[in-house]
Amino acid sequence: MAIERLAIKEFLAKSRGKVLLDVRSPGEYNHAHIPSATSFPLFTDEERKIVGTTYKQKSREDAIKIGLDFFGPKMRKMVEEVEEIVGNWQSAIGDRDPNCKLPTANSVFLYCWRGGMRSAGVAWLLDLYGFKVYTLAGGYKAFRNYVLQTFERPFQFKILGGYTGSGKTEVLNELEKNGETIIDLEKIASHKGSAFGAFKMPPQPKQEMFENLLALELLEKSVVNGQWSMGEPDRPGNDSPFT
Repeated sequence: MAIERLAIKEFLAKSRGKVLLDVRSPGEYNHAHIPSATSFPLFTDEERKIVGTTYKQKSREDAIKIGLDFFGPKMRKMVEEVEEIVGNWQSAIGDRDPNCKLPTANSVFLYCWRGGMRSAGVAWLLDLYGFKVYTLAGGYKAFRNYVLQTFERPFQFKILGGYTGSGKTEVLNELEKNGETIIDLEKIASHKGSAFGAFKMPPQPKQEMFENLLALELLEKSVVNGQWSMGEPDRPGNDSPFT
């Protein structure tokens, strides 16, 4: 099957609810990634550093050879891991809807930092094995540009204010039940915006990841009449929608 290279909007639309792999290093992924992506690193953080240093200090060709030394022994395991990921995804769909017709091709979407050699190498391997592979043109960098462009768009909001503990979350939940569009900054930031806002909340995402989550939430829930959002400090926890 031919590998398809998609621009950011088409990539996000087609990969929604599908297997999405981030082939950057674990450190890059942990800093920030496309929401819903699974970490599937071609190189460890140390291997990536070695390849990058070789590229800068020696040559592109030497860096590729070292990269191949790291890549070669991992090939079989990587194929088997993707088989497992796709199998789990198909099982999850079947559990949710037993009558759902699963895709005939094992589609996999993936990206690296700039849509270069890392995603090309993994895409080649998975395509060779028989997966239908889609890559992101421009990689994660293209996604980040898309996120930043999203924040330049005008959005209409209705802000629900009130003191901490006054029941704002409950009001938002009721509004959502009645068909209103809700942007829950507390949920996205994993912080309630008060002195004890992180109590019993998941780990707070880094600022860049917060922006990624918020941008996709805005794009998915954008409506003509505006969204409801809870009135929060400029910086819920360590994250800010206004930086």
